[in-house]
Formats: sequence, C-alpha cells, structure tokens
Amino acid sequence: MSRAYNFCAGPAALPTAVLEQAQQEMLDFQGKGLSIMEMSHRDKVFVDIAEKAEQDLRDLMGISDDYAVLFLQGGASTQFAMVPMNLLGEGETADYINTGQWSRKAIKEAARYGNINVAASSEDTHFTTVPPQDSWKLSSNPAYVHYCPNETIGGLEYSFIPEVGDTTLVADMSSTILSRPLDVNRFGLIYAGAQKNIGPAGLTLVIVRKDLLGKAADTVPAMLNYQTHADNGSMYNTPPTYAWYLAGLVFEWLKKQGGVAEMAKINQRKAEKLYGFIDDSAFYSNPVEVISRSQMNVPFVLADDRLDKQFLAEADAAGLLNLKGHRSVGGMRASIYNAVPEAAVDALIAFMAEFESKNA
Repeated sequence: MSRAYNFCAGPAALPTAVLEQAQQEMLDFQGKGLSIMEMSHRDKVFVDIAEKAEQDLRDLMGISDDYAVLFLQGGASTQFAMVPMNLLGEGETADYINTGQWSRKAIKEAARYGNINVAASSEDTHFTTVPPQDSWKLSSNPAYVHYCPNETIGGLEYSFIPEVGDTTLVADMSSTILSRPLDVNRFGLIYAGAQKNIGPAGLTLVIVRKDLLGKAADTVPAMLNYQTHADNGSMYNTPPTYAWYLAGLVFEWLKKQGGVAEMAKINQRKAEKLYGFIDDSAFYSNPVEVISRSQMNVPFVLADDRLDKQFLAEADAAGLLNLKGHRSVGGMRASIYNAVPEAAVDALIAFMAEFESKNA
C-alpha cells in the first residue's frame, strides 16, 4: 500500500511510524491479549502509558510542576466555554483579540458567561493581518487576555507573544502546539485540540497554572471544572484512552526527531519553500501579510478560480489530498503540520508548477 500526502487541516496527518506501531499493537498490547481500546483506564498498564505521555509532553515543552496537564474530551470548542467558566468571576471582564473564525467563536461562547471586551480585531482586513499590540484597547484589570496564535482557516499567525504583564494570558494553540519551542511560563492557560499536531480527534490538552484552579463557581458542572480533572489525574470519568495512547506515541516520535527545536527548523523550511514558490508565481497568490503568515496552514488562490475544481481533482489523482480551502474563504489550503514530511511539500510544489505550466 502506498500512502498519499495528506494536507488536511484536521483531523490531520499522523506520523507513519506512529501508525505502524499502533497497528502492531492493535490486537495484543505487549502480550496482554487485548487492545488498549479494551483496557480499563484504571489498569496499571494504561496508567503507566498515561503518566509517560504526560512526562514526555512536559519534557518536550518544558512544562514545570507549577502547571497541571489535563487530557480531556470535548475539543477546543468546549474550552471556549470552560475558560470563562473557570477564570471569569462575577463582575469581571475578559479581553479577547479577534483574528479569525476560531477567536470569533471563542468570543461568542465566552459572552454567555460574563463581560467580554474585544480589545482588537482584524475583521476589517478580512483577517489578513494581526493587529499590532500597541493598538489593543485592553481593559484596566481583565481577568485574562485570550488569543488564538494561529488561525487555521485564514492562515494567519501571530509573530509575537502578547505582553500582558501580570494578567493571565490564555491561548488556543490547537494548530501550533509542539511545532516549535515555547516559553510556557508566559501563559496562564494553554489549550489545544489534538487533531493537528498531537494525535487523533477526541482528545484535548489543557495546560493550566495551578494557582488558577479552584476559581469556578459552585454552579459549574464537575466535568467542566478544571479542578475536578486536576484532582483526578484526568480520570474523573473514562478518558479517551486510545487517543491518549496515540498522543503518547506521537510525543515519543517527536523526541526521536530531536524535539520541538528540530521540528521548528523543518517546519520553517517547509513553509519557506511553499510561500517562496507562491510569491514567485503570477498564477498563485496568498492574501496574508508576510509577517503574519502561518507556518502550519498555507492558503492560496488561483488566478482563475474556474480552475479550482480541476486543480483539486488532479491533485487528488496525484496523491495530494485535502487541499480544498475552508468553505468560508474558498481557494486552496495546505496544512503542513509536524507529521507532514518535507517531501510532501516538495511534491506539492512540483505539482503546482506543472499545473501552472499547463493552465496559465
């Protein structure tokens, strides 16, 4: 069987080595006579897997004991509600920066639970820019400041970490986590859906500073309270065991690649190659300001959108899959997360060059 190159924004590509190991262990995990999917989450075998996955993640990201690491369900979209439920007290205000579809959804959800101040927005540029921080109108004493470092749909990424002083900084890192080194200590809370750089859909990571726990009101359901999950090792209920196991395999794989510092070099090369080709072409273009271009999600449009369907059909036939842009913006999008090899980007560029030569 030959595997295609998968440019899907999520659920996204997983490392081939991880899938092969999971395949080998599918029916009989380490001679136990059953699959991980069939094993109790209380079994020592799985508890060891879970603890190792957490430690590997801490090693990769430099997460100190000041933070709890939670392996949850519900996707990043559930975090849009859990963040204000746990961090926004009665009468307090939270500041949000609006740079695309995901931050906009987070704002809409948070507004159900308290006062929300949209401190800056790039909607007037159709989310092709990141508002410079000196233009932000932050509240005088916000409970937290929330932003989405990378907007997968528009391919927009912050080139900086916001400076918010002693205020709690919250980030939706679903599409950039583990793609480069990060100073976790600059954040109060980081959350990320797994299905881009972590593992399969169904798992959500939350990294939360421990002094922020215990702030939820008594009316917040137990399953939506970070304290509940921190107190129970993310096993208050049955966790997504197989997704947790696969995430652990991805963390092991990342360590073998040289960690996030090495992945950052590879990801930068991939992005520079693809953007360089697009910029040198009169047939393809990218609308995002150069300094705010995403390393993970590269949207592009053809000079003649009547060729879009043909481009996608021929790309599929060439084994270059899931290049259709999000329905809200159209065009194409190549998501080039950690598990997408550099060879995939090279193959895409070669295909794009050939398509241009035949259709320009």
